[in-house]
Amino acid sequence: MAERILIVEDEKSIARVLELELTYEGYETGVAHTGAEGLIQFRENDWNLILLDLMLPEIHGLDVLKRIRTSDSGIPVILLTAKSDVKDKVAGLDLGANDYITKPFEIEELLARIRACLRLSSGTSSNDSYRFGNLEMNETTRAVSRNGRSIELTPREFDLLLYLMKHPQQVLSREQVLNAVWGFDYYGDTNVIDVYIRYLRKKIDAGEVSTYIQTVRGVGYVLKEQTNEAEK
Repeated sequence: MAERILIVEDEKSIARVLELELTYEGYETGVAHTGAEGLIQFRENDWNLILLDLMLPEIHGLDVLKRIRTSDSGIPVILLTAKSDVKDKVAGLDLGANDYITKPFEIEELLARIRACLRLSSGTSSNDSYRFGNLEMNETTRAVSRNGRSIELTPREFDLLLYLMKHPQQVLSREQVLNAVWGFDYYGDTNVIDVYIRYLRKKIDAGEVSTYIQTVRGVGYVLKEQTNEAEK
């Protein structure tokens, strides 16, 4: 059965292009041109993923996302935004969006992000074990290895990596990471995140041909594979 994607986009020309491209790729699609219509379609049909524009008439995209997350915490949502202001992107991620892409975008990149989100939603872990590429970790035994090489982590490094492994391919804001790993009552230097990210990179990327923890400037971090030639 084909996976079903709901496109919530007020610019009809963009929505039509997305509909045609996704249909060509084998997906079933639905289209809504307002926030209110998007919520109706979300509630009345089953979807595997939602492409959600932020600047929507009737109901703003962030409010649509908030309402979606009150009833469904699992469906992948990718934000479509023309804004360069990171505040909207961070707000969307904090509200539970899985990813975002800024207009104008290449359709190949969007398709790759869709595939990544769908893989994640189908489940990539079992019980207390997690795997990303050739990196593996077990939450109970606290064992970590990459490509068969055992990796020793401090408790804080382990907790940070575990949080990333539980949200692969998802851009996580610095606030999300800080609250999840250090706690809501942490009032120390927020640069501690950067320090521990560097520690993790040294340990898990040593001798490997690709890196797994990437920086998203102005937002936070994402567990995503890149070759060592690419910028970390």
